[in-house]
Amino acid sequence: MTFRITFLGTGGGRHTTIYQVRSTGGMLIDHDGGRIHMDPGPGAMTQMHRIHVDPGETDSVMVSHCHPDHYSDAESVIEGMTRGGWTRRGHVYGSPTVIEGQGGLGPCISPYHLKIAAGHSVFRPGDVLNVDGQRVDIHRAIHSDPTNVGFTFHTEFGKVSYVSDTEYSDEIADQYKGTRIAILPVTTPSGNRIHYHMCTDDAILFAERIRPELIVFTHLGVVILKRGVDKEAAMVEKATGVRTVAARDRMTVEVGRDIVIGEAQSY
Repeated sequence: MTFRITFLGTGGGRHTTIYQVRSTGGMLIDHDGGRIHMDPGPGAMTQMHRIHVDPGETDSVMVSHCHPDHYSDAESVIEGMTRGGWTRRGHVYGSPTVIEGQGGLGPCISPYHLKIAAGHSVFRPGDVLNVDGQRVDIHRAIHSDPTNVGFTFHTEFGKVSYVSDTEYSDEIADQYKGTRIAILPVTTPSGNRIHYHMCTDDAILFAERIRPELIVFTHLGVVILKRGVDKEAAMVEKATGVRTVAARDRMTVEVGRDIVIGEAQSY
Protein backbone atom coordinates (compact mmCIF):
# COMPACT_ATOMS: atom_id res chain seq x y z
CA MET A 1 0.00 0.00 0.00
CA THR A 2 1.17 3.51 -0.69
CA PHE A 3 1.34 6.15 2.01
CA ARG A 4 -1.41 8.68 1.26
CA ILE A 5 -1.99 12.18 2.61
CA THR A 6 -5.34 13.93 2.13
CA PHE A 7 -5.36 17.64 2.87
CA LEU A 8 -8.71 18.32 4.50
CA GLY A 9 -7.64 21.93 4.95
CA THR A 10 -4.73 24.03 3.75
CA GLY A 11 -5.42 27.28 5.58
CA GLY A 12 -3.82 28.52 8.77
CA GLY A 13 -3.57 31.53 11.02
CA ARG A 14 -6.28 33.63 12.62
CA HIS A 15 -7.85 35.32 9.61
CA THR A 16 -7.93 32.30 7.32
CA THR A 17 -9.51 30.37 10.18
CA ILE A 18 -12.06 33.05 11.06
CA TYR A 19 -13.26 33.55 7.49
CA GLN A 20 -12.52 30.00 6.22
CA VAL A 21 -10.85 31.38 3.09
CA ARG A 22 -9.43 27.88 3.06
CA SER A 23 -10.54 25.04 5.28
CA THR A 24 -8.37 24.38 8.34
CA GLY A 25 -9.22 20.71 8.78
CA GLY A 26 -5.72 19.26 8.91
CA MET A 27 -4.66 16.07 7.15
CA LEU A 28 -5.66 12.42 6.93
CA ILE A 29 -2.68 10.09 6.71
CA ASP A 30 -3.46 6.60 5.45
CA HIS A 31 -0.78 3.95 5.94
CA ASP A 32 -0.60 0.19 6.26
CA GLY A 33 -1.53 0.27 9.94
CA GLY A 34 -4.54 2.53 9.69
CA ARG A 35 -5.59 6.16 9.47
CA ILE A 36 -4.18 9.13 11.39
CA HIS A 37 -5.98 12.47 11.60
CA MET A 38 -3.36 15.17 12.05
CA ASP A 39 -4.34 18.60 13.43
CA PRO A 40 -8.13 18.52 12.95
CA GLY A 41 -9.01 22.21 13.05
CA PRO A 42 -12.18 24.00 11.86
CA GLY A 43 -13.67 22.32 8.81
CA ALA A 44 -12.37 18.82 9.45
CA MET A 45 -15.77 17.17 9.88
CA THR A 46 -17.31 19.02 6.93
CA GLN A 47 -14.47 18.06 4.62
CA MET A 48 -14.62 14.41 5.66
CA HIS A 49 -18.31 14.42 4.82
CA ARG A 50 -17.61 15.99 1.42
CA ILE A 51 -15.17 13.24 0.43
CA HIS A 52 -17.23 10.36 1.91
CA VAL A 53 -14.81 9.57 4.76
CA ASP A 54 -16.29 7.89 7.83
CA PRO A 55 -14.79 9.42 11.01
CA GLY A 56 -15.29 6.00 12.60
CA GLU A 57 -12.44 4.69 10.46
CA THR A 58 -9.95 7.00 12.20
CA ASP A 59 -7.41 5.07 14.27
CA SER A 60 -5.34 7.85 15.84
CA VAL A 61 -5.64 11.60 16.37
CA MET A 62 -2.47 13.72 16.58
CA VAL A 63 -2.50 17.40 17.56
CA SER A 64 0.75 19.32 17.22
CA HIS A 65 -0.11 22.22 19.52
CA CYS A 66 -2.83 24.17 21.29
CA HIS A 67 -3.99 26.68 18.66
CA PRO A 68 -7.59 26.37 17.41
CA ASP A 69 -6.70 26.10 13.71
CA HIS A 70 -5.03 22.82 14.71
CA TYR A 71 -7.38 21.38 17.33
CA SER A 72 -10.92 22.75 17.31
CA ASP A 73 -12.52 19.69 15.66
CA ALA A 74 -10.40 17.18 17.58
CA GLU A 75 -13.10 16.25 20.10
CA SER A 76 -15.61 15.64 17.30
CA VAL A 77 -13.08 13.47 15.48
CA ILE A 78 -12.50 11.51 18.70
CA GLU A 79 -16.25 11.01 19.07
CA GLY A 80 -16.31 9.70 15.50
CA MET A 81 -13.31 7.44 16.13
CA THR A 82 -15.08 5.92 19.14
CA ARG A 83 -18.48 5.65 17.41
CA GLY A 84 -19.97 8.32 19.63
CA GLY A 85 -18.19 7.03 22.71
CA TRP A 86 -19.78 3.58 22.48
CA THR A 87 -16.58 1.80 21.40
CA ARG A 88 -13.41 2.51 23.34
CA ARG A 89 -10.82 2.56 20.58
CA GLY A 90 -8.12 4.65 18.99
CA HIS A 91 -5.32 6.73 20.50
CA VAL A 92 -4.93 10.49 21.02
CA TYR A 93 -1.48 12.07 20.82
CA GLY A 94 -0.71 15.66 21.67
CA SER A 95 1.87 18.11 22.96
CA PRO A 96 1.82 19.06 26.67
CA THR A 97 -0.46 22.07 26.07
CA VAL A 98 -2.93 19.89 24.16
CA ILE A 99 -3.23 17.08 26.72
CA GLU A 100 -2.26 18.65 30.04
CA GLY A 101 -2.30 22.42 29.60
CA GLN A 102 0.71 24.61 30.22
CA GLY A 103 1.50 28.31 30.49
CA GLY A 104 -2.10 29.40 30.10
CA LEU A 105 -2.68 27.29 26.98
CA GLY A 106 -5.05 24.31 27.08
CA PRO A 107 -5.74 21.62 27.69
CA CYS A 108 -7.77 21.63 24.50
CA ILE A 109 -9.15 18.07 24.73
CA SER A 110 -11.47 17.32 27.62
CA PRO A 111 -10.83 14.52 30.14
CA TYR A 112 -14.05 12.91 28.88
CA HIS A 113 -12.78 12.72 25.30
CA LEU A 114 -9.41 11.38 26.40
CA LYS A 115 -11.23 8.72 28.45
CA ILE A 116 -13.43 7.42 25.63
CA ALA A 117 -10.37 6.73 23.45
CA ALA A 118 -8.42 3.56 24.17
CA GLY A 119 -5.43 5.64 25.26
CA HIS A 120 -3.61 8.94 25.04
CA SER A 121 0.01 10.09 25.07
CA VAL A 122 1.96 13.31 25.41
CA PHE A 123 4.83 13.76 22.96
CA ARG A 124 7.93 15.95 23.14
CA PRO A 125 10.86 16.68 20.80
CA GLY A 126 13.14 13.68 20.53
CA ASP A 127 10.40 11.12 21.04
CA VAL A 128 10.02 8.24 18.60
CA LEU A 129 6.45 6.96 18.45
CA ASN A 130 4.86 3.79 17.14
CA VAL A 131 1.52 5.01 15.83
CA ASP A 132 -0.47 1.97 14.70
CA GLY A 133 2.72 0.41 13.38
CA GLN A 134 3.96 3.64 11.79
CA ARG A 135 7.23 5.10 13.12
CA VAL A 136 6.92 8.83 13.78
CA ASP A 137 9.83 11.02 14.95
CA ILE A 138 8.98 14.16 16.94
CA HIS A 139 10.97 17.34 16.25
CA ARG A 140 11.49 20.72 17.88
CA ALA A 141 9.76 23.86 16.59
CA ILE A 142 10.02 27.60 17.37
CA HIS A 143 6.49 28.81 17.93
CA SER A 144 4.30 30.89 20.24
CA ASP A 145 3.08 27.62 21.73
CA PRO A 146 6.51 26.49 22.97
CA THR A 147 5.41 22.84 23.09
CA ASN A 148 4.64 22.69 19.36
CA VAL A 149 6.45 19.98 17.38
CA GLY A 150 7.04 18.71 13.85
CA PHE A 151 6.84 15.13 12.59
CA THR A 152 8.71 12.71 10.33
CA PHE A 153 6.94 9.55 9.15
CA HIS A 154 9.16 6.63 8.16
CA THR A 155 7.41 4.97 5.22
CA GLU A 156 8.36 2.04 3.04
CA PHE A 157 9.11 4.58 0.32
CA GLY A 158 11.14 7.08 2.33
CA LYS A 159 10.59 9.77 4.92
CA VAL A 160 7.65 12.17 4.78
CA SER A 161 7.73 15.19 7.09
CA TYR A 162 5.14 17.65 8.37
CA VAL A 163 7.06 20.57 9.82
CA SER A 164 4.12 22.30 11.57
CA ASP A 165 4.20 25.97 12.61
CA THR A 166 7.70 27.29 13.26
CA GLU A 167 10.16 30.02 12.53
CA TYR A 168 13.02 29.05 10.25
CA SER A 169 16.47 28.24 11.56
CA ASP A 170 19.18 25.99 10.18
CA GLU A 171 18.83 23.83 13.30
CA ILE A 172 15.09 23.41 12.73
CA ALA A 173 15.64 22.51 9.06
CA ASP A 174 18.46 20.06 9.82
CA GLN A 175 16.03 17.82 11.72
CA TYR A 176 14.41 17.03 8.36
CA LYS A 177 17.49 16.14 6.32
CA GLY A 178 16.89 12.99 4.31
CA THR A 179 13.16 13.54 4.01
CA ARG A 180 11.61 12.85 0.64
CA ILE A 181 8.60 15.15 1.07
CA ALA A 182 8.54 18.22 3.31
CA ILE A 183 5.11 19.66 4.11
CA LEU A 184 5.88 23.25 5.09
CA PRO A 185 3.56 25.72 6.84
CA VAL A 186 4.21 28.76 4.62
CA THR A 187 1.89 31.30 6.17
CA THR A 188 3.03 34.50 4.45
CA PRO A 189 4.51 35.48 1.07
CA SER A 190 8.00 36.62 0.15
CA GLY A 191 9.06 39.80 1.94
CA ASN A 192 6.45 39.37 4.68
CA ARG A 193 8.13 37.42 7.48
CA ILE A 194 6.28 37.29 10.82
CA HIS A 195 7.23 35.83 14.19
CA TYR A 196 6.82 32.10 14.77
CA HIS A 197 5.93 31.26 11.15
CA MET A 198 7.60 30.83 7.79
CA CYS A 199 7.27 32.89 4.63
CA THR A 200 8.24 32.02 1.06
CA ASP A 201 11.80 33.29 1.65
CA ASP A 202 12.13 30.80 4.51
CA ALA A 203 10.81 28.02 2.29
CA ILE A 204 13.67 28.76 -0.11
CA LEU A 205 16.17 28.46 2.74
CA PHE A 206 14.51 25.22 3.88
CA ALA A 207 14.62 23.72 0.39
CA GLU A 208 18.25 24.66 -0.12
CA ARG A 209 19.18 23.25 3.27
CA ILE A 210 17.54 19.80 3.07
CA ARG A 211 16.97 19.23 -0.69
CA PRO A 212 13.81 17.09 -0.56
CA GLU A 213 12.18 15.61 -3.63
CA LEU A 214 9.00 17.64 -3.07
CA ILE A 215 7.93 20.61 -0.95
CA VAL A 216 4.23 21.16 -0.27
CA PHE A 217 2.97 24.49 1.05
CA THR A 218 0.16 24.41 3.61
CA HIS A 219 -1.09 26.55 6.56
CA LEU A 220 -1.71 29.37 4.09
CA GLY A 221 -2.60 32.80 5.42
CA VAL A 222 -4.87 35.37 3.83
CA VAL A 223 -2.02 37.52 2.48
CA ILE A 224 -0.23 34.72 0.64
CA LEU A 225 -3.55 33.55 -0.80
CA LYS A 226 -4.30 37.05 -2.08
CA ARG A 227 -0.77 37.40 -3.45
CA GLY A 228 -1.11 34.11 -5.34
CA VAL A 229 0.15 31.01 -3.60
CA ASP A 230 0.95 29.13 -6.81
CA LYS A 231 3.25 31.98 -7.85
CA GLU A 232 4.94 31.86 -4.45
CA ALA A 233 5.49 28.10 -4.79
CA ALA A 234 6.90 28.61 -8.31
CA MET A 235 9.33 31.14 -6.83
CA VAL A 236 10.74 28.46 -4.53
CA GLU A 237 11.04 25.92 -7.33
CA LYS A 238 12.79 28.41 -9.62
CA ALA A 239 15.24 29.48 -6.90
CA THR A 240 16.12 25.98 -5.69
CA GLY A 241 15.26 23.44 -8.38
CA VAL A 242 13.16 21.54 -5.81
CA ARG A 243 9.69 20.63 -7.03
CA THR A 244 7.27 22.80 -5.03
CA VAL A 245 3.48 22.84 -5.01
CA ALA A 246 0.88 24.72 -2.99
CA ALA A 247 -1.63 22.32 -1.48
CA ARG A 248 -5.33 22.72 -2.22
CA ASP A 249 -8.19 21.68 0.02
CA ARG A 250 -8.90 17.97 -0.62
CA MET A 251 -5.65 17.49 -2.53
CA THR A 252 -4.02 14.08 -2.11
CA VAL A 253 -0.37 13.02 -2.21
CA GLU A 254 0.34 9.33 -2.68
CA VAL A 255 3.85 8.19 -1.86
CA GLY A 256 5.11 5.08 -3.58
CA ARG A 257 8.05 4.64 -5.90
CA ASP A 258 6.57 7.73 -7.54
CA ILE A 259 4.88 10.67 -5.87
CA VAL A 260 1.41 11.21 -7.31
CA ILE A 261 -0.64 14.34 -6.62
CA GLY A 262 -4.41 14.06 -7.06
CA GLU A 263 -7.69 15.14 -5.55
CA ALA A 264 -10.17 13.34 -3.31
CA GLN A 265 -13.60 12.92 -4.89
CA SER A 266 -16.18 15.20 -3.29
CA TYR A 267 -19.91 15.82 -3.54
